[in-house]
Amino acid sequence: MISAHCNLHLPGSSDSPASASQVAGITGRLPTLQTVRYGSKAVTRHRRVMHFQRQKLMAVTEYIPPKPAIHPSCLPSPPSPPQEEIGLIRLLRREIAAVFQDNRMIAVCQNVALSAEDKLLMRHQLRKHKILMKVFPNQVLKPFLEDSKYQNLLPLFVGHNMLLVSEEPKVKEMVRILRTVPFLPLLGGCIDDTILSRQGFINYSKLPSLPLVQGELVGGLTCLTAQTHSLLQHQPLQLTTLLDQYIREQREKDSVMSANGKPDPDPVPDS
Repeated sequence: MISAHCNLHLPGSSDSPASASQVAGITGRLPTLQTVRYGSKAVTRHRRVMHFQRQKLMAVTEYIPPKPAIHPSCLPSPPSPPQEEIGLIRLLRREIAAVFQDNRMIAVCQNVALSAEDKLLMRHQLRKHKILMKVFPNQVLKPFLEDSKYQNLLPLFVGHNMLLVSEEPKVKEMVRILRTVPFLPLLGGCIDDTILSRQGFINYSKLPSLPLVQGELVGGLTCLTAQTHSLLQHQPLQLTTLLDQYIREQREKDSVMSANGKPDPDPVPDS
């Protein structure tokens, strides 16, 4: 506690201090000392310590909630609220469905970091054979594959991928172009709803072309038809030859009989 003299000022006065008689006339007393308190206020209300018997009673009657039968960490997480698809995702989903529906050949390649010039050149070479290059985000492509008949292609879509699609199986042309870009690996794909690996695509590219196979098939069928025709004519020709020979023998026999004037004796049958 610190004590200090107090200087009082009369109302309406300037900076001059008031006299003792003026202060005494206003307040009725002469304040000689004034107590000034510094610091925080005095705490007059303290929390009383609980009696030990009450502490025991509160401890005994404290509510203990029962433990859950299943630990909360073992329970399945609550289902997240369905997220509304934005317009771009719906557009990409429709485009993916159209790609898998309209194309017979779908090849999956690893989308490596190609330069813009190399990618443009390869796209142009593929387009000359009507092979298109498509790139879709995996967060849209994978949900489509999970709900379709192409779900076995999911292991191929790891990281950044690229699709090479065409309405007709142009495997030989695609493999020849990809060989010029060795750092663009072919992972696999499907042709006519048949899943093929990388080696399967290579083996498919070694097959002869469709016109050549059709020509070989037509040639084989023509050969079989000719053989069938000759086999069908063999028996009638042989029968005709035998009949001609029999007629000649009969004519020779008749001429011999007419020359001798009597018929030849009948041959004696063997006993």
